[in-house]
Amino acid sequence: MFFPSLRPRVPLRPLSRPGRLWAVVLALACLASLLLVALPAQADDAEARRAESPYFFVKSDDPSVDRLPLKATEVDARIAGPIADVTVTQRYRNEGQRPIEARYVFPGSTQAAVHAMTVRIGHRVIVADIREKQRARIEFEAAKREGKTAALLEQERPNVFSMNVANILPGDEVAVELRYTELLPPTEGRYQFVFPTVVGPRYRSPANKAAAVSAAEGDNGAGVPSGSFPAVPYLPAGEASETRFDLRVAFASPLPVSGLRSSSHEIEVEGEGTNGARVALGGDAAASRHNGNRDFILSYGLAGEGIASGLTLFPGAPGEENFFLAMVEPPQAIATTQINPRDYVFVVDISGSMHGYPLDTAKTLLRHLIGGLRPSDTFNVLLFSGSNRMLNETSVPATQANIEQALRTIKQMGGSGSTEIVPALKRVAALPKAPDVSRSVIVVTDGYVTVESEVFQLIRRNLGQTNVFAFGIGSSVNRHLIEGIARAGQGEPFIVTRPEQAAALAERLRRMIDAPVLTQVKARFEGLDTYDVEPERLPDVLGGRPVLVFGKWRGEPRGQLVVEGQAANGAWQAMLPVGTPDAQSVALRHLWARHRIQSLSDQEALQGGDTQREAITALGLRYSLLTQYTSFIAVDRVVRNPAGGSTPVDQPSPLPQGVSNLAIGAEVPSTPEPSAWIALGVVLVLLGAAAWHRGGSSAKRLWRRPRRLVR
Repeated sequence: MFFPSLRPRVPLRPLSRPGRLWAVVLALACLASLLLVALPAQADDAEARRAESPYFFVKSDDPSVDRLPLKATEVDARIAGPIADVTVTQRYRNEGQRPIEARYVFPGSTQAAVHAMTVRIGHRVIVADIREKQRARIEFEAAKREGKTAALLEQERPNVFSMNVANILPGDEVAVELRYTELLPPTEGRYQFVFPTVVGPRYRSPANKAAAVSAAEGDNGAGVPSGSFPAVPYLPAGEASETRFDLRVAFASPLPVSGLRSSSHEIEVEGEGTNGARVALGGDAAASRHNGNRDFILSYGLAGEGIASGLTLFPGAPGEENFFLAMVEPPQAIATTQINPRDYVFVVDISGSMHGYPLDTAKTLLRHLIGGLRPSDTFNVLLFSGSNRMLNETSVPATQANIEQALRTIKQMGGSGSTEIVPALKRVAALPKAPDVSRSVIVVTDGYVTVESEVFQLIRRNLGQTNVFAFGIGSSVNRHLIEGIARAGQGEPFIVTRPEQAAALAERLRRMIDAPVLTQVKARFEGLDTYDVEPERLPDVLGGRPVLVFGKWRGEPRGQLVVEGQAANGAWQAMLPVGTPDAQSVALRHLWARHRIQSLSDQEALQGGDTQREAITALGLRYSLLTQYTSFIAVDRVVRNPAGGSTPVDQPSPLPQGVSNLAIGAEVPSTPEPSAWIALGVVLVLLGAAAWHRGGSSAKRLWRRPRRLVR
């Protein structure tokens, strides 16, 4: 419909034929730009490597190069009390005709203290040394050029490592063994051992990528541009890996082990109910090729009521340091009769990697979380991918109508586009809040991004008055991001691997927020000389997790540890007597150092740059730990490839179970972002103008013809 006021007073002259041609060309150019913005990016190996993005693995036609050199990953875990000692063996074999350099990116536990590496070539055993990261890289490159077999282990993230094994000759089998220790604190009386098997594809924003390219000429001192992430090849969704995955767990517990369950894998259990229970993966050899596409999760309990609180002391050799670990069971949560007004902001990832099963699980989770709000609560929902949108301008009361409207909107969402989590959190931080309102932010994502430090820094600086909880959705989530968000926001991390877990975890969050279990927590020793205690400030205790205190001690082992705090029903106190030191608890040395490194890394993320590089490097070298600034390097003295030169081979990983192919090449959103709508508007205006001119020109011809006929 035309409005008279919008008609031009002076008739526009119709475009000439060249003008019309140029208008069409311009319209087509805008349309092409729109398609580039709106359509998913296609995976290209060469571009992916330069962009440090995930890409699909394409096997070479060259039969002389073995493109799948990793033949097996074997895991042996020994669990004594709350400490796991884990050995991971990666077996590489070159079945081609040319020397190769195998490169493999793999995950690890966020709490792992990686303290040893050995390399076996035939009958020779090479013990790796810990080095400053840049120096280790230089040594590795020199050994590679000299034709020596060498292995380099580097940390890309606290939970992502890269392995390079150079000069694997045809027929060679090289076994690389890694050893790490990890603390397994219980939650609500249950313990959990998790072994991640695959690194999920990480989205990297264009801004973050440009910053890393800019930093490549002057790196962060670790030999790697800040924020960089290695290019990782993936097999298409559903395609099994050729790599065999095997895992065994043996217990040496002071109490009988019970309730052994795995929510992720089929397992075979021996000796349940005894102190020496054993667990192995079930299924046949074919099943082992599918076992490595999701985290292995084993939960168990110990006989007796509650958590085994205790104080463990490790005596170092004469002249060396002594370490301690205290684990104190907190009081039970007691619901308060008077609750301050509460506001909830749900930040939901609807990007391409969430398509399908992860997003379906997220919807189930949100249905329980939002559906369980009280009428006195208020809430809002922010959906993000390449862009973000808030369902309401401000938080709305949790009425049945508002809840149903939010759930209907969430139900219609489909996973597509990129994962711009930083702009989404900035928008949440800018939301106004009344002083008497207690706000909780719940982030729901798989965490497949490379901007962890930016996220942690943003939360610490802008959401300090907010409890931030993180729900990791999927079979192989980025636990570094999920746990780091919760740590920075004084909240709790949750991992949801299956839809049927959503209701229980949503209920656990509700109980947690109803009333903090313990606040204003303080720990002090009476009679024992302690120092270098971690953490410096104890956080609030939520959700049945124990109070953990690491540190060093000197002098005579005597006295007691006193832990105090405020529970919902008043003051609370617990005391643990100092017992006899245990010479078998040598793992405490590595666990204390890993915890101190984590604290320094958190501080570095808050300050920006590499302000703690020197301190972290010193700790890594002193305690032989893998860090962002230290690496393990092993070099064989024998020159085995005198000609030098080996073909680089990037070992592919399976896509995590439940993640679709949309996660690869999803750097550009597949749903139109604001820039796409602008381009679409330009196209429509140009096409409309062309149509108007064509219509005007035709009308003029029709008007003139009758006048000529009258004459």
